[in-house]
Amino acid sequence: MVADNGQHQTSLQHRFTQFLLQSEALKFGDFTLKSGRQSPYFINAGAFDDGAKIALLGEFYATVIEGLISEGTFPKDVETVFGPAYKGIPLAVSTAIALTSAHHMPIGYTFDRKEKKDHGDGGSFVGTPLRDGMKVIMVDDVMTAGTAVRESIPKLKAEADVEVVGLVLAVDRMEQSKGSEASAVQTIEREFSFPVRSIVNVRQIFQAAAEMQHGDGSALLSVDIQQAAEEYLARYGSHTV
Repeated sequence: MVADNGQHQTSLQHRFTQFLLQSEALKFGDFTLKSGRQSPYFINAGAFDDGAKIALLGEFYATVIEGLISEGTFPKDVETVFGPAYKGIPLAVSTAIALTSAHHMPIGYTFDRKEKKDHGDGGSFVGTPLRDGMKVIMVDDVMTAGTAVRESIPKLKAEADVEVVGLVLAVDRMEQSKGSEASAVQTIEREFSFPVRSIVNVRQIFQAAAEMQHGDGSALLSVDIQQAAEEYLARYGSHTV
């Protein structure tokens, strides 16, 4: 069991980090990533594998989206939440439910099919139909290279002349893109001219986890793990603004 020391109990970043740990979606250790990098932490969105977890995850996304709309980063007249198949499907659905039921912001959800359906209702998308001029928010779990965005935008545009107004991630790893000092998030923002935000970034995760304890009162993060994280981010983390 993970316990917070109480100092930041109401912090969104602390609550989300605790949720990641308790869901076992976030683990510390030594992991080989798809990129080949050796990382001291690993994030597995597949761990959100039951109704309670995915409902709470949707609430975290909805809280962030409501805040971004309130501050003017996202427009108020967004009509649907889009999640790229497959991992983005439960994210879009749970976020739309949370925005509608808990935040009183009626909104649709949309996701794409991997293969276009040529029978029944047909088409490449499921959920709220896309229309010209519709404003869309994208949701995804973790961005590594921005591949899902680059594949999704042309599909959306081929369906209708929608406006993607922003993307919300669960975690920003804040790592450099291959061959660049900029992160994948920064690269996507510049390429598509919409804001990319996250519920939490990796530096916030480590800051929050460093202040947490196991149920027996021992520190959650060992000195070795904290040092490995600092070294990893010093080597691979993005240092551009």
